[in-house]
Amino acid sequence: MAVLVIALVAVSASGLVVSRATLPALRLLEGYWPARPRLVAAFRKRLTDKVDDQVTDDLASWQDLRLKENPDGADLAEIYRLELAMHRRPDPPGPYQPTRIGNLLRAAEGRPGGKYGLDAVTVWPQLWLVLPAETQLEITAARTALDNSVAATIWGILFLAFTPWTILALPAGLIAAVVTAVAWVPARAEVFGSLFEAAFDLHRVALYQQLRWPLPANPAEEIEQGLLVTEYLWRGWDDPVPTFTTPP
Repeated sequence: MAVLVIALVAVSASGLVVSRATLPALRLLEGYWPARPRLVAAFRKRLTDKVDDQVTDDLASWQDLRLKENPDGADLAEIYRLELAMHRRPDPPGPYQPTRIGNLLRAAEGRPGGKYGLDAVTVWPQLWLVLPAETQLEITAARTALDNSVAATIWGILFLAFTPWTILALPAGLIAAVVTAVAWVPARAEVFGSLFEAAFDLHRVALYQQLRWPLPANPAEEIEQGLLVTEYLWRGWDDPVPTFTTPP
């Protein structure tokens, strides 16, 4: 009975630890590493420089293929691959993250700013509150799946603690941690990032309406207005222009 109680307490405590460690672990997987020691900062810079070089090469290759006359099937397939690769990274000039997971999420966070002038991190709380319930459920489910994949990586690492009792715990824990971190977490991050970006694509008008902010008339004006809306939500606005519209 004592052994059983101890085991149950240990499992419960481990679950609490994993739950609390999920967000910090995700930040580490994204590439938000401490600036010290210098070796870590240098390693991070090396990885981000490598991503920067890859983006430059992919963009040059994409431009060459797009200008090619009578592209064949292989050319079209390569164009699609390059466009998909560029979509999974922040738009040039970055900044880039040292990991695939970090670039997937940063690309999703940064793209609403480039398309609509809306800083995603700043306006996300307000946009979230005007999203339809179904959309909130979809995004919540995607975020839960992402967190669960990160938790699986942590469980794989924690499983290494059983190595003194069985040597099989070492390869099992390492394989589980590596597979989830390399394959499962990026796949879930891509789904979450796509839904995050889609929320801005489809529901930003609701944000304008709830703020009583005039709707932009064209894409160029939308970028200008999006920058103003971001400023308005972040710091406030005391200018008499624009004039608020009638609430919907």
